[in-house]
Amino acid sequence: MTDAITSDNEYRQQRLANMAALKELGYEPFGRAFERTGRLSEIRAAFEEEKPVTAAGRLTTIRDMGKSIFADINDGSDRFQIYVQKKAVGEDVFDAFKLLDIGDHIGVDGELFITRTEEPTIKITSWTLLSKALLPLPEKWHGLKDVESRYRQRYLDLISNPDSRALFNRRIATIREIRNYLSNKGFYEVETPMMQQQAGGAAARPFATHYTALDSEMYLRIAPELYLKRLLVGGFDKVFELNRNFRNEGLDRTHNPEFTMLEIYEAYTDVSGMRELIQGMITHVADTVYGTLKVGSEAQPVDLSLPWREATYRELIVERMGDDWYDLSLDDARAKAEAEGLDLDPAWDMLMVTHEVYEKLIEKTLQQPTFVTRLPAQLVPLAKACPDDPSVVDVFELVIAGQEVAPAYTEMNDPIEQRSRLNSQAGEDAEKVDEEFLTALEHGMPPAGGMGVGIDRLVMILSGVDAIRDVILFPQLKSRE
Repeated sequence: MTDAITSDNEYRQQRLANMAALKELGYEPFGRAFERTGRLSEIRAAFEEEKPVTAAGRLTTIRDMGKSIFADINDGSDRFQIYVQKKAVGEDVFDAFKLLDIGDHIGVDGELFITRTEEPTIKITSWTLLSKALLPLPEKWHGLKDVESRYRQRYLDLISNPDSRALFNRRIATIREIRNYLSNKGFYEVETPMMQQQAGGAAARPFATHYTALDSEMYLRIAPELYLKRLLVGGFDKVFELNRNFRNEGLDRTHNPEFTMLEIYEAYTDVSGMRELIQGMITHVADTVYGTLKVGSEAQPVDLSLPWREATYRELIVERMGDDWYDLSLDDARAKAEAEGLDLDPAWDMLMVTHEVYEKLIEKTLQQPTFVTRLPAQLVPLAKACPDDPSVVDVFELVIAGQEVAPAYTEMNDPIEQRSRLNSQAGEDAEKVDEEFLTALEHGMPPAGGMGVGIDRLVMILSGVDAIRDVILFPQLKSRE
């Protein structure tokens, strides 16, 4: 690929020469709109021998047989074989066709027939050059093997790697089916600000910018939660937003600073309503898009068959660290965790040490769908406490394939308690408390359940993919040196 992106390599020079020759013959190298009978997938679906068709696509293979040429074109919906015969199109048109290169876009007129090898084919009567490719595509059989090039030049990955294209087709279908599912359940899709004066709704470092017209500091949202709850106050009883969130944090296998989230809120329900919703939605997507509830990779299969496991946070900690964990002193707990290989911050208290145990030693082992419930209240300031124990909150974290996919809450709607928790979380940074949100709560928010779903991670799990960059068309990458 290094040679292919330079301006003076031999491949580019040959293509420039071919373009000049075609131009001399009257073929403009960069055409305009070309009316088609239909997409290639539609032509294949309605195939009839001797039927006239007009099609277009990118040349992906060319097989010169002397007095005839077989080639393949692809328009993004399907691949289709075309056949050019010198006797049928004339010597000049045939010779001009031989100046085309793999990667060029062409339009063709012709009629359908079946070859001796039973391949549906368009026998060309005329063709039009629509766009000349000046750089070659990756080799057909080897594709774009360099991983970084696949991400930086995703367009080449999509052209040369059918598996990559199929993965993104499934991602598109997944999002479509999520929308269909929620719409059929009576939810309204809404939009909330991506640029905010306060980045609230989650604990994360935001991206900051400056709004010149108002001369004010602004932030890209880290979550839409506080705006969606305002809509509950306003009378929208079932809302969702498929949104882009931004967090100014690290890049790794499961994190990208710009990512896609689904956030859902429903009035007059609670976390149990969210549990039913997420189970129904994910199994619907798996059935509809993937055709099975057995998903993931061969090495790490996931069975989405119901019911899914439920375990409390405390049960999982005790199961991993021993029955006496919550009776240990902080020093003894730190020593036990460090003996398990954890690197602990000296400033952490028992809560943070325990949560590090959960995140580093437990969460990644939960391969099959698991609802982790009753988390410590200090970790989730926007959720209601459990009625039988105010030290834990009425939430779940849905973990699949070792990744948190969907946290859900019985939402806090008490404005006095909410203010107390947000003040405690903000500490000395009182300006971080969203007063407008608290004012909205004081007008009365109905009891509600709320949930966030990481779409990128969900697609990873359903597809059996290890890296988040494989399911994002244009992931964030370090600048080239």
